[in-house]
Amino acid sequence: MRILIVEDEEPLAEAIARGLRREGMAVDVALDGDEGHEKASITRYDVVVLDRDLPGMHGDQLCREIVASGALTRVLMLTASDAVSDRVEGLSLGADDYLAKPFAFPELVARVRALARRATPVTPPVLVAGDLELDPARRTVTRAGQPVELTRKEFGVLEVLLAARGSVVSSEELLERVWDENADPFTTTVRVTVMTLRKKLGDPGLIDTVVGSGYRVRAAK
Repeated sequence: MRILIVEDEEPLAEAIARGLRREGMAVDVALDGDEGHEKASITRYDVVVLDRDLPGMHGDQLCREIVASGALTRVLMLTASDAVSDRVEGLSLGADDYLAKPFAFPELVARVRALARRATPVTPPVLVAGDLELDPARRTVTRAGQPVELTRKEFGVLEVLLAARGSVVSSEELLERVWDENADPFTTTVRVTVMTLRKKLGDPGLIDTVVGSGYRVRAAK
């Protein structure tokens, strides 16, 4: 999943980003409302973690802009106040959830994951293709009942391919969904990751290359 953090306290923003990346998410960071607006306008994010009191474009206005765009992006609003009136006001702006600072990081992760599920088409809790099973919640993969150890990026690529249910996914889409803005679009990153993923999944092969289009998992359901 692709996450944008818009938070002007840089140490906090980077700490959240590091933590979410450890959870296997692709994370971009913006340090003011204008930068956040620019990034949200260019990239489709599953969730925007949005500080309410921002320099430049205020968090309230950025929230309105995201909602007005019609995107499936979900907004988790952060604020230093936990007053009921502030929560009500934040939600009335179109935010999907609200979290007061300071917060417990596991709670932030749980809320981000819950919102991300609402930002994408409904998929089964466990993704299956033949004898391959991927459990996004537990972050486990098994084939023929045997565990398969994957890196975060390999797991992310496999999750996107399985969620596509047999449809072709382009390299560009994989790069956007699994990596963050620091990824070089002209590298062979996606191809190399798919190659190592194929090796780890073993035979018979499940991932097809569709020349000129991308990749797909056969028999995904």
